[in-house]
Amino acid sequence: MQNLDDLDALASLTDRVRRQAYQVVADGAGPVGRDQVAETLGVGRTLAAFHLDKLVAAGLLEVSYARRSGKTGPGAGRPAKLYQVAAAEHAVSVPPRAYRSAAELLAEAIEQAGAEETLYKVARRHGRRTPACPEVTELLAGRGYAPVAAGPDRIELRNCPFHLLAEQFPPLICGMNLAMIAGLLDGAGLDDTWAARIEAASGRCCVTLSKK
Repeated sequence: MQNLDDLDALASLTDRVRRQAYQVVADGAGPVGRDQVAETLGVGRTLAAFHLDKLVAAGLLEVSYARRSGKTGPGAGRPAKLYQVAAAEHAVSVPPRAYRSAAELLAEAIEQAGAEETLYKVARRHGRRTPACPEVTELLAGRGYAPVAAGPDRIELRNCPFHLLAEQFPPLICGMNLAMIAGLLDGAGLDDTWAARIEAASGRCCVTLSKK
């Protein structure tokens, strides 16, 4: 059962070191090596690799290989094993609930009814309910967007909270996402400094932010 498979995946995070290793990878601006995880956590490289590979087996991380610059000595030319958060989502409900299916039905109904503008207005109004916040990264991190600076005046969002729906209904959900983030900036008092726009790219949220 999918619900039990997801439960097994999330149960792998009950180990403290493994949970911290996952967080280091999730916080990285790109794929992360085991040396970086070991250094950040203050543990041995072998222990870091053990927990990272357990997270891969659980479906929470994915592996890639690339040569890292700046390394010298034996083995410097070999590709390094790198880790990044897996694209697959894991959610557990006991007893099982079908909220995702309901969201898909609602999205399809909105498209068929041509009610996109109503959705965008609701999303922006919902975003405005956020309290004032002095830091845009704190604001977006609190909503699950995993913001990362892509330069002094630009922020990219490594995670889309609506990823699966956005894949099925891209114009509808990306437009809703943009309206919600614009509302968040407005409600937090940051809309005079930051502007949100659609700038789709693989591996991240379709919305980016830039300073005005």
